[in-house]
Amino acid sequence: MKKLIHLLLASLLLAGLLLATTAATAAAPYANNRAPLREKPFVKLPLGAIRAEGWLRDQLQRQADGLTGHLDSVYPEVMGPRNGWLGGDGDVWERGPYWIDGLLPLAYILGDRQLIEKTRPWVEWALGSRQPDGYFGPAEDRPFESPAIQRDNARDWWPKMVMLKVLQQYYSATGDERVIELMSAYFRYQLRELPKTPLGHWTFWGEQRGGDNLGIVYWLYNITGDEFLLELGDLIHRQTFDWTGILAGGEVIPTPFSLHCVNLAQGIKEPVVYYQRSNDPAHVAAVKKGFADIRRYIGLPTGLYGGDEALHGAAPTQGSELCTVVEMMYSLEEMYRITGDNRYADLLERVAYNALPTQISPEGDARQYFQQVNQTAVTLDVRNFSTTHEDTDLVFGALTGYPCCTCNLHQGWPKLTQNLWYASAAGGLAAMVYAPCTVETTLRSGRRVQIEEQTNYPFEETVRLKVSLPEGRRRAENFPLDLRIPEWSDGYTLTVNGESVEAETVGERTIRLVRDWHDGDEAVIEFNAPVRVSYWYDNAAVIERGPLVYSLRMEEQWRKHEFSGSRAATYGEYYYEVTSPTEWNVAFRNGDLQSDNIAEHFTVERRECSDRPWSSQTAPIVIRGRGVRIPSWTQVRGSAVNISYLSQQYPREEVAEEVAIELIPYGCTRLRITEFPVR
Repeated sequence: MKKLIHLLLASLLLAGLLLATTAATAAAPYANNRAPLREKPFVKLPLGAIRAEGWLRDQLQRQADGLTGHLDSVYPEVMGPRNGWLGGDGDVWERGPYWIDGLLPLAYILGDRQLIEKTRPWVEWALGSRQPDGYFGPAEDRPFESPAIQRDNARDWWPKMVMLKVLQQYYSATGDERVIELMSAYFRYQLRELPKTPLGHWTFWGEQRGGDNLGIVYWLYNITGDEFLLELGDLIHRQTFDWTGILAGGEVIPTPFSLHCVNLAQGIKEPVVYYQRSNDPAHVAAVKKGFADIRRYIGLPTGLYGGDEALHGAAPTQGSELCTVVEMMYSLEEMYRITGDNRYADLLERVAYNALPTQISPEGDARQYFQQVNQTAVTLDVRNFSTTHEDTDLVFGALTGYPCCTCNLHQGWPKLTQNLWYASAAGGLAAMVYAPCTVETTLRSGRRVQIEEQTNYPFEETVRLKVSLPEGRRRAENFPLDLRIPEWSDGYTLTVNGESVEAETVGERTIRLVRDWHDGDEAVIEFNAPVRVSYWYDNAAVIERGPLVYSLRMEEQWRKHEFSGSRAATYGEYYYEVTSPTEWNVAFRNGDLQSDNIAEHFTVERRECSDRPWSSQTAPIVIRGRGVRIPSWTQVRGSAVNISYLSQQYPREEVAEEVAIELIPYGCTRLRITEFPVR
């Protein structure tokens, strides 16, 4: 009987959470920055207002069916009941909060009752851990037990920053006022304690990632208006690593091993987050300079950079960490809403649609710690990485490399979904990042609206937006609809109900449709997406089209292996190696890459886009061209050796026969050549 009562109470609580989600989604979502913070051009909608469709829905469901939905059983040493964030005597640091930071938005976007229930003990324990002085979270350091569990630095500021993001999302979905009460008390605690124990007191992670803390402080200020939060924000900014100076100075990013790759991905947003308070253009300019230096010195065509784990140049065989992918995406999402600068949205799509899908196995049961842009074998080989973990960094596994990425990868796709639509400061809606989805929310007028975004983007360039007005279908509603024109598009067509229309330009590559919208109206925008070439490390050539980078298609042979003994305890029970018989040592012909004839030499072939497009077998687009074989370009220790990628004078005998080349989207590959020599 007692067990039955507990189950009944749990069911009632879960039903309440789902009802609260509906109520929160129904509330008007236009709470912009409160003075003196700068007004933001875009405001995030409540969690659950945007529903993934098509391939994106399938991607989220595979997360739910794979590592994300079952990490507590795959990684029970850390995610089981001993975790300190569940009140246990086990891991007290970042890994548990990392997991819930992705699991919670996934659960609410999918409306998955079982996943929501799985997040509840973490949320409830965090809310219940608040102490009289305002502190929350694990508080007790315990003796070392094993490398797999972090039992010290329990009071470090950094893990709390991750849990604050979890609670922020939980409040967005449910409106649970206990979140506001806990954060208000905790931030008063921070204001008292930080002068004595600053962000870098326990570890340097909190100091370098203070921008995450700062963003939540401003979020709470917009809800409560408590002036002390502005004072706390100034204090956090002063104690955070000087990202403004580092990025503006231009000396650190080009210097090998100068920064941790993930700290750069997280820290780069801090000047823009503080810009809301400072109103100083120097903070925005520093970040722009930082991105320009990344592109010039360490940039990769995926939108990221060489960092394995330290910054390590731009060679296409250097590693790029999975945590860098999802943290850079989160930083770009935050900076875009604050500035409205479409370059951040362009870069977000480049990272999300190239780097993110390739680093997770097609079935979602394994991931890579590092990826390579030119990745010709995924094996246990010694590679030129700054940090190695018994050479497990490149193979796909549950815990290979280092387990932080196993815990942190989950936020990528759910948070992208949550940033596909925004409320605009103009009082309407904005579709600024494209993917198949449906948004349902309340306009400033109080009227409900639903817009279905029908597209296979990024695999096609046509986006159809079908408007529904559930309340009073015969009555029109006037509101502005903002759309982003991607930087790669050299033109577009725009129609409403089949008739060409003109839109107002309201910013650099932002257009606005202001009209009386009727139930059933359909706006269609189609972007021109020419094949183009970009140049990267040593002037290696990369083929691009739309938001996608293209790579040589290689046959993939997957083999599952088992670890044993201490290696199994450290790196998980299984891993996958991926190898190929495909000859990959080819170069582009310089004459084929000229702007006036590249379309003749690289032709686009479209195929059916399934709900599972991110594999070499199901790639919806192929670009065909021709190249030449370079027999001397070989593989050493599992990686393609670096050669002279652009050579004005080369021995004729270096180049062999002409060959056909088949390119597919980078995100569909696990083996590839992406940066090609030019001959």
